[in-house]
Amino acid sequence: MQPGEVLRTATFRLTLAVVVAMIGTAALQFAVGYSQTKAFEFRRTDELLHREATLLAPERPQDLEHKIGERATDDLRVVINQAALFDSAHHHIAGDLRTWPEGLVVDGHVHELTVRPNEDEPYVLRILAVPVAGDRVLVLGRGLHMIAEWRLMMRHSLLVSIVPTVLFALLCGIVLSHRALGRVARMHEAIDRIMDGDLHERLPAGRQRDEMQRLAGSVNRMLDRLEHLMGEIRDVGNDIAHDLRTPLDRALAGTLSADDLRTVIARAIDDLDQCFSVITALLRIAEIENARRRVGFAVLDLNEIAADIVDLYEPIAEGKQIRLELLAAPVPVPVHGDRDLLIEVLANLIDNALKFTDTGGDVTLATFPDGQGGARLEVADTGIGIMPQERQAVLNRFYRSDKSRHVPGSGLGLSLVSAILRLHNAHLSISSARRHDARPGALFGVVFPPPAPVAIPPA
Repeated sequence: MQPGEVLRTATFRLTLAVVVAMIGTAALQFAVGYSQTKAFEFRRTDELLHREATLLAPERPQDLEHKIGERATDDLRVVINQAALFDSAHHHIAGDLRTWPEGLVVDGHVHELTVRPNEDEPYVLRILAVPVAGDRVLVLGRGLHMIAEWRLMMRHSLLVSIVPTVLFALLCGIVLSHRALGRVARMHEAIDRIMDGDLHERLPAGRQRDEMQRLAGSVNRMLDRLEHLMGEIRDVGNDIAHDLRTPLDRALAGTLSADDLRTVIARAIDDLDQCFSVITALLRIAEIENARRRVGFAVLDLNEIAADIVDLYEPIAEGKQIRLELLAAPVPVPVHGDRDLLIEVLANLIDNALKFTDTGGDVTLATFPDGQGGARLEVADTGIGIMPQERQAVLNRFYRSDKSRHVPGSGLGLSLVSAILRLHNAHLSISSARRHDARPGALFGVVFPPPAPVAIPPA
């Protein structure tokens, strides 16, 4: 694992985003705190200046001049950094400020000016100038060094707190990214083994229910389904190969006449046709299981579809001497679906019933409204029936029960029916027809939901 891979992971990039957000939040807090502190200090300074001016202004000129001259040893020095007394022409009389500050106006308001007292380095003062007795001007000033000190302390506190936090967050991001890369590497190894042909391999999925584990679980379920389908295809391929090889082996085993060879060739052609029908059925099931077929859905009358199917299969039933009967509801039975697909469902069910019903038997097709606004369809026969333990298995692809192996077929008809009904959100049930004779027969029941519009998936 290269060090650069850790820095390119989504986890580390997310950590960097969190770190940037933390730094931005801390900087915003510092800016807000400093601005609030500065505004508070300005208000406090202005109040002190006005308070001191209010106390000193009523003094007599001699007393005021004396106090200003002696202020260097007075407590006033602690509160007011600069104090001076000027005449009306701005000439210095007493105090710290030797020259009149440039830009200062005697208006009773506090101004923020830059002064250079006693040829020292210039600095900023909050200055107030008020007229006093004797046609003089009292000037009071207070420095802003406290704000600078607070800004320095806040900046130092910010650095002391944010630097370890950022370093710890980056360390956590590196550790988590390394862990995520380890899990991804194990998944890549499993995928490589699957691509090499080990279809029994699965992605590692532990007990953690995060997005990686859920993704691995979904992929594993997909692999289980693929392995099952490939097993079914392998089984049917073996059956087809056996059926194709049997007549050819018999033809090679001895000397056959021309008629026998024609029989063998006809049998081989029939088996090839069966192979093509199996492949076509598999492709058909795959197409139907794609939900995009719902774009052709409309509200249909199940009675009309059932009548068309009975008209289609009635000659076949008469040829086998089987009575095919339609028991249609006296009122329309609406369903929401694809007409061609529903015809295919009924055709498979009727064909399946005729195939497993002996001469002289009965096949009944019934339609009627469901009690909850839906529709119900039933196909009953007097055939060999389906054992309870096989009723779910017959819906699987290529499944053939022992009692039906003598009947031609691929074992895909009911799988096709099941796929179409799932597309229509319909439920298929298999039970006994409960005939009074020895043969129980089979009853296929289909329940359709109410004909509400079906959501069309995006193309």
